[in-house]
Amino acid sequence: MSHLFDLNAWMARQLDAVERGLDRWVSVDASADLDHHAPAELMAAMRYAVLDGGKRLRPLLVLAAFEAVSAGVRSSFVPNQKDFDEAARRGVMLEGAPAAKADLAALRAACAVELIHAYSLVHDDMPCMDNDVLRRGKPTVHVQFGQASALLAGDALQALAFELLTPDDHVMPAWQQARLCRLLARAAGCAGMAGGQAIDLASVGLHLTEAQLREMHRLKTGALLQASVMMGAACGQTGAATLAALQDYGAAIGLAFQVVDDILDVTADSATLGKTAGKDADQSKPTYVSLMGLENANAFAQELQCQALTALARSGLVDTRALQALAAMVVRRSK
Repeated sequence: MSHLFDLNAWMARQLDAVERGLDRWVSVDASADLDHHAPAELMAAMRYAVLDGGKRLRPLLVLAAFEAVSAGVRSSFVPNQKDFDEAARRGVMLEGAPAAKADLAALRAACAVELIHAYSLVHDDMPCMDNDVLRRGKPTVHVQFGQASALLAGDALQALAFELLTPDDHVMPAWQQARLCRLLARAAGCAGMAGGQAIDLASVGLHLTEAQLREMHRLKTGALLQASVMMGAACGQTGAATLAALQDYGAAIGLAFQVVDDILDVTADSATLGKTAGKDADQSKPTYVSLMGLENANAFAQELQCQALTALARSGLVDTRALQALAAMVVRRSK
């Protein structure tokens, strides 16, 4: 197998499918398999929060993990517009499409994770939380639509994520729906993202140890990134040893993402980041830069990337090039 891997080309294919999925499922007149209609004003706020912005790292991790555990047993398949329209209408892919149901399950999982991420940003930006006015290079949702609409939009995005994971059994078996919902719920709830945010809010102005800071970020940021990897694996078939390795990979890049976020908060400007730079220091929040300094924080991010690659090496998977490339992207990103 060639070791050459074009991450940009791979991402372009995956992101096209994800954007089509989000556009289809986050709509006033949702796809036939969701069978509901939403108030136009609420949906406008939801679409504003989700579409046309963001790195889409979490969906990419879902799809990369799914491809890795499926390599050798399926053909690479990314739905085009015709495929996706048919899938949305019937709840399945066209007859003859390779591994159609598994592909559609992975796409649903990828979009569901992004909806949870988007809802968390909407709520985090509100005045009662981080009180931020810029996100993804544009005004935050509560600035654009008002606080009440932002709160409802976040609630609705969270609910829609789990609706995507619970289609009819002929699309995804009930056991798979339950497994995906459990992974996502744990990552988003009190033992994951929400719990980490609570610790973050309570830690303003405090000096945390490295262990305390690591635990906060493991919950606030790392849990959902790790769950993205595990949800991708859950859309395929693999053994316990491989799952354990992927879990370690997800934990490493989850923490690396936050370390780099802390670095960028002091080294990049708001225009580059698409959000307010210097916010952590202004709010006296503990970060890896404030704890260990910029140089050591950069070295720690590199160390975490090595940990992620080591985990992949012992996974036993045939092709982990996409996961390797995403780990590098997490550490080398500029925004």
